[in-house]
Amino acid sequence: MSYRDDFFTALSGGRPKGQVPVWELEFHAWDSASGRHVVLGEEFARLSPAEQDKAINRNAEIVLLVAQQMNYAAVTVPNGYWYAAPGQLAYHILPNEARFQYIRALRKLAGDSLVLVASAGGIIGADYSEEFCLRIFQDPDSVDEQAEKLLRGGLEVAHKLRDCGVEVVFAAADIADNSGPFFNPQQMQRWLYPYLTRWAEAIHKVGLRCLLHSDGQLMPYLDHIAATGIDALQAIDPVAGMNMRQAKQVVGSRIGLCGNIDCGRLIMGTPDEVFRLTCDLLELARAEGGIVLGASNAVEGQVPIENYRAMIAAQRQFGSLADEGE
Repeated sequence: MSYRDDFFTALSGGRPKGQVPVWELEFHAWDSASGRHVVLGEEFARLSPAEQDKAINRNAEIVLLVAQQMNYAAVTVPNGYWYAAPGQLAYHILPNEARFQYIRALRKLAGDSLVLVASAGGIIGADYSEEFCLRIFQDPDSVDEQAEKLLRGGLEVAHKLRDCGVEVVFAAADIADNSGPFFNPQQMQRWLYPYLTRWAEAIHKVGLRCLLHSDGQLMPYLDHIAATGIDALQAIDPVAGMNMRQAKQVVGSRIGLCGNIDCGRLIMGTPDEVFRLTCDLLELARAEGGIVLGASNAVEGQVPIENYRAMIAAQRQFGSLADEGE
């Protein structure tokens, strides 16, 4: 069984044959990991078309190099354009056509050595704005319309991503914060579970795998999420009190669980601390399966690369399942 097969197996809740796979929802530390510069965001937007073509190919080379160093089974490609703050583009982005071009370049360069993952959207998430909160209670039909529109748009994007070489798509839809879920049980039954089920069915029909990303404390709804048919859930956020062992007990082998290495510890901890945290998670992953190793959210650029390499060192040393039996 290949490493990519290990990833697909773990992603869908199963027990890999070879090793616990590594994948990150987002990795922003390409420069510090490679000693070279990945051009994205506003910097990419300022380039001429010819310069953008060159940057796309250089980016793909750097990403493949780092993926090999970090023993990644899969890599997430940059998102489409969105704004981190008024007038400020987020870093890990490319305009859509450049994004698709980048995917094709990375697929050609990597061949079948890497699974490509991309954000497609499709699922409504928490919106703490006054306008959205009022609509939930005063005009719920408009939220129905919003959820339907998001689903249609996400499926359209997923088709385009598949045609470029992506094999796994995710919806980044936070439905909780550190204090608990944003939506109450009735709202989840109306706007989340049915749409996750429809989204997963449609994604699977076109030959892709799908996962949901959500930060926050999700334990009250974890059983229902696992029953929707999605392949996996990413974050399992320890800052919000999410415990991987407890989450695994709830979902069993129905879905995969991705993440759980505390992003705060990756930034502020020591390599030894990160190594120990990773070893603890790997012990559970080897015993139970259905776990993809990674940070509990994005790996930000300020993460000391020696801390992140400590996570990878633990995976290389203790991530093997080859001698664990069936």
